[in-house]
Amino acid sequence: MRYPLHAPGSDGWAAAIRTARAELAADGCTVLRGFIRPEQVDTLRTEGVALAPHAYYTVENVNAYNIPLDTDLPDGHPGRIVLRRGNAFVARDLIPRDALIHRLYTDPRFQRFVADCFGLAELHEYTDPLAGLCLNVVAPGMSHPWHFDTNEFTVSMLTQEPQSGGVFEYCPNIRSRDAEHLEDVRAVLDGDGAQLIRSLELRPGDLQLFQGRFSLHRVAPVGGTVQRHSAIFAYSDSTGVIGTAERTRQLFGRVLPDHLAADAVRGDTLLD
Repeated sequence: MRYPLHAPGSDGWAAAIRTARAELAADGCTVLRGFIRPEQVDTLRTEGVALAPHAYYTVENVNAYNIPLDTDLPDGHPGRIVLRRGNAFVARDLIPRDALIHRLYTDPRFQRFVADCFGLAELHEYTDPLAGLCLNVVAPGMSHPWHFDTNEFTVSMLTQEPQSGGVFEYCPNIRSRDAEHLEDVRAVLDGDGAQLIRSLELRPGDLQLFQGRFSLHRVAPVGGTVQRHSAIFAYSDSTGVIGTAERTRQLFGRVLPDHLAADAVRGDTLLD
């Protein structure tokens, strides 16, 4: 067994952790191929297909930082570049607790394994009642444009692959906790930063660990007639992380009292 979640500290566990840490250190990303057993991949897909109609569908103008488009930014700032977002999200409160992705997300053994991969003493479920766990749906002709994640440690799993397109593209560590590196970000958004971009082919059941807070990334336009579905497991190394009301409305079309009552908790001063 390549990923023995039932045996923390075993030789197989340690080997998987070593590989994941090495790839994260080198690239800000690692993919654990075939994390879901083959006999469960169809369940993963079927549950995602059943959930997809509950996604909040909207096409809107955004920027890579998911901050208001009228934010006062200097000329030339990449946050002034308008992108078209057409992906949709099924929020956590619409995902049944017995769904495979929900059971995996809340499993302490899975959380311990992911924490060890990231080299963290502990890992916390995202407090946000909508964004903690969600299904990302990208329909044919749509894309999830360039953006940064709110949480530092992004964990995701493709549950249905499209017929064509929908490739995951990213710019490893294009910014840091202390520096935005605006020129590099702008180069990518302007189409002049091809040398900064890497592409990643994913298959259903692959587990992707990614430092999305610091790596600009997108899902390229989907082709064919089949939607691209991926589960997003949102964790943080700190407690109490809740998305801003602005970003929550963008993604889910609604906000809850938790979003209105508190500012988002962040471990840095980067744009969101």
